[in-house]
Amino acid sequence: MLELYQHLQRENVTFKGDLAFLNGWNFFAPHPNDQFDQLTATGPYAGTLEAFATGVKLRTRYEKLLEEALAQNKTSFWAGDSQRVIETAQIFATGFFGLDWEKTAKLHIVPEDLDTGGNTLTPGHACPKYGTDLEYGHGYGAKNLEVFRSTYLPAIGKRLQTDNPGIVFNDAEIYSMQEMCGFEILSKGSSYWCKVFTRDEWLSFEYARDLLYYYRSGPGNRYGPSLGWLWLNATADLLRQGPEAGPLFFSFNHDGDITAMLGALDLFPQKPHLPNSHELKDRAWRMSDVTPMGGRLIFERLSCPAEVACWNNAQYGYPNHIYCEPPTNDTYIRINVNDGIVPIPDCQNGPGNSCPLEGFLERVEKRGEEIEPFHEICEVEEGMPRGITFLHQ
Repeated sequence: MLELYQHLQRENVTFKGDLAFLNGWNFFAPHPNDQFDQLTATGPYAGTLEAFATGVKLRTRYEKLLEEALAQNKTSFWAGDSQRVIETAQIFATGFFGLDWEKTAKLHIVPEDLDTGGNTLTPGHACPKYGTDLEYGHGYGAKNLEVFRSTYLPAIGKRLQTDNPGIVFNDAEIYSMQEMCGFEILSKGSSYWCKVFTRDEWLSFEYARDLLYYYRSGPGNRYGPSLGWLWLNATADLLRQGPEAGPLFFSFNHDGDITAMLGALDLFPQKPHLPNSHELKDRAWRMSDVTPMGGRLIFERLSCPAEVACWNNAQYGYPNHIYCEPPTNDTYIRINVNDGIVPIPDCQNGPGNSCPLEGFLERVEKRGEEIEPFHEICEVEEGMPRGITFLHQ
């Protein structure tokens, strides 16, 4: 986006047509070195506001669990070692625990580097091969994105050039214009950039973003599910333990870490793989639903009364003698993605589209057998941790 802004500044012309607004437009980030890759603090959709509101929302939803956590004195929660991630966790804690949250909760910062091995919230940073594999590693998503955007961006460039002859924008710059719409809305609340493009062009942009994450860290990347398995496996172990492990666990990381975990669980099975030659309209993998700004994924452990079996002894001459088994509870797992319940494929026969705990654990175990182990695919050095050990109260 900064390269696009500098290009616009160099032109020093009067823009016309859909770009006429640029004649009085100011870049939304006047101090890019300080503002880029940071939590937005202005506008009605600011990241700070979203983090605080999410804390309040979840405090309301899980008030009884919060009371249990407070009774245990200190609740640990975790964040990857990125400034915007840390600030998000802190502001969330203010909304969830209260202004004096540091008295009742403790934030642990987890390094984002190779030295953590598998004991990390950000496995992409801890996987050497993922960064060095130039064909199928981290850059695989960008490669597929570049192929697809060449199918729709050149036509936009020609349209813009009709009103502004002599000004040529490359595909990367036009794509930045579309990105500018979202980031400027976050910062200011509105953006003229959003009106530059048609509905179909926005749908193509949405698909481009889906491709990027699908092949960068999702199920379309050979490393993605292996990266996501670490957090999924550790979370499944907590769900197996239940209340004994603790009432609440909060972890904060990046959108790419969420998509990797989704690939490990295969929550949004996408068959066939997303093509990069054209838009696949009928698809399950849509990042606008799964990882919007402030996207979140919640695993809920539900304890529900089990069906009670009763019988009578009328056949023995005691018609009023009814006997019932002692009441018990069954345990289920339900997944909440950005306030929407997402049924687990082939395991949704519990209350509210939930999955019986044993069925969920069997699914996770099966996926673990199908996915290449993190330490093997990443070529992690011998002796480095192979899994997450810090998630405990």
